[in-house]
Amino acid sequence: MAPVVGTRELSRPAVVALQTLAIAACYFGAGRLGLLRRLSVESAVFTPIWPPTGVAVAALLLLGISSWLGIALGALLVVLSLSSFSSFQASAVGIVAGNTVAPICAYLLLRGVRFRSDLSRLRDGLALVFLAALASMMISATVDVALLVATDKLAPDGFWPVWLAWWVGDAMGVLIVTPVILMLYAARAPVRLSRWKEAAVLLVVACVMVPLATRSSISLLFLIYPLLIWAALRFELPGSLVCALFASVMATVAATEGVGPFDRLSHTEVMIKLQAFNGTMALTALLLSAVITEQRNTRRSVELACQELVQVLEHLTAGNPSPRPPPPEADERG
Repeated sequence: MAPVVGTRELSRPAVVALQTLAIAACYFGAGRLGLLRRLSVESAVFTPIWPPTGVAVAALLLLGISSWLGIALGALLVVLSLSSFSSFQASAVGIVAGNTVAPICAYLLLRGVRFRSDLSRLRDGLALVFLAALASMMISATVDVALLVATDKLAPDGFWPVWLAWWVGDAMGVLIVTPVILMLYAARAPVRLSRWKEAAVLLVVACVMVPLATRSSISLLFLIYPLLIWAALRFELPGSLVCALFASVMATVAATEGVGPFDRLSHTEVMIKLQAFNGTMALTALLLSAVITEQRNTRRSVELACQELVQVLEHLTAGNPSPRPPPPEADERG
């Protein structure tokens, strides 16, 4: 028994170390992926969608508070990739701290309201939007932009435009990336798709409609919303999230290239238009699918309760003897 216990005690630190390295690698990879598409506002470069925040919040929800070390290590690697080690300044430590504390606050707030990672209730979708994305990401945006001003890398009058862009980019990472990771984690093979023909049609329509809407010189971004509604109504959370992720990526590519509805716009106008589109689209996909899922779960619960009630009534009826006809009345004789 002693060797077994010793092996388990030794394996625990190894598992934690591997888990930390895996989280750091995912965070760093998501950061490098997000940096492929950048925008500039007030001479500050930012990403319209910052995927590492979504990776960090999902890691905390799935693996617990011990994931903070991997998040901090991943944030440090991203900062080091943007500047050489010799030019590493103390302000970078503050940026790493801000990018670590914000997801932790999101996790604590979600745990405080008993958040469910399957997003099967409307309250879970609202909590992810307002607590994890909008409220908690204010921390990272405030800390990071304040450090840029303090180190004279940004003029004080440019604080609020850059802060808004930074905040929305971090929030979009939570709104788009976190639900997708939670959905993939809960998926179990083999995936049975009963409406595969309709799914194939939706995929083809999305592959045609989304590039057309995001790259056409005519403003056709509104055409994407019927696709989101279709995906949410028929395929609930998985369909709406995949559609929203694809549309957001295509819109971000078009915005950074300055084509389609983002042509001939200033950097600030591109940022406002792109963030407004991504934000409303993510909210539509997340909240609508949560409402539909909650309603369907409620209907299934009611149907199950009715079936159980019918079974109970049949059991009670089978146990009672059949009623006997009343005896014939005696003839009255005068």
